[in-house]
Amino acid sequence: MSQRLTKLGYVLALIGLVFVVAGGVAFAKVQDGYTSLQSFSEAQNVTLSYNDDGQLIDRGETAGAEAIMTLLTDDWGYSVVESDLDPNDPLVNTASEYMFQMATIAYHVLHGTQTVVLAEDAEFEGETFAAGEYEFAVDGRYWTDFNRQHPLEGPAREQAWSGTAHGLIGELGVGTVTHSALQLGLGMAGMFAGVGLTLILAGLGMAWVAKGKDLRVPESSLKEPVRV
Repeated sequence: MSQRLTKLGYVLALIGLVFVVAGGVAFAKVQDGYTSLQSFSEAQNVTLSYNDDGQLIDRGETAGAEAIMTLLTDDWGYSVVESDLDPNDPLVNTASEYMFQMATIAYHVLHGTQTVVLAEDAEFEGETFAAGEYEFAVDGRYWTDFNRQHPLEGPAREQAWSGTAHGLIGELGVGTVTHSALQLGLGMAGMFAGVGLTLILAGLGMAWVAKGKDLRVPESSLKEPVRV
């Protein structure tokens, strides 16, 4: 029985070693990903702005940053990791920072005003729009909220939600997903290593116990009780 337990213990330890190696490989790949993401972030050199008190600001005002944060957390339902927003490291290189920068672009588009110029009179649903220049407030409209048949809304949509705005938001989204995936990968690497070390400890412990001496007293050594 002890030999079987010893062999089983070694098998468990070997399986645990495989898990530890897998965890090490996963950790190395995650570190490569972090290095690549950091280099990508440094090449773009996009940073968040903070005041002297370490508070986020937008265009010099904390109120603007608070409004953007409200859009991000309330309207979009994103859980911001406060520790990611570090005034000593303003470079956008974490998921929360990427999302805040994305929300910054979207906020200014949603609350911006576009100048639409009609070269000639236009009519829409019985209303006539004379040729000329119009200031059109986006008023919180996303791309799908515009009526592209409208003589003012159609051009305003193209100007507000331009290819540049969509491209920047898409690029920032990739950064967010990449950082989140790397965090998940790091957690998986830790889990593999933890399971592996547990199996190694359990396996070697089983083998050690199986090889221990049997402390039971042999029946042959027991003497008949002395009767008085």
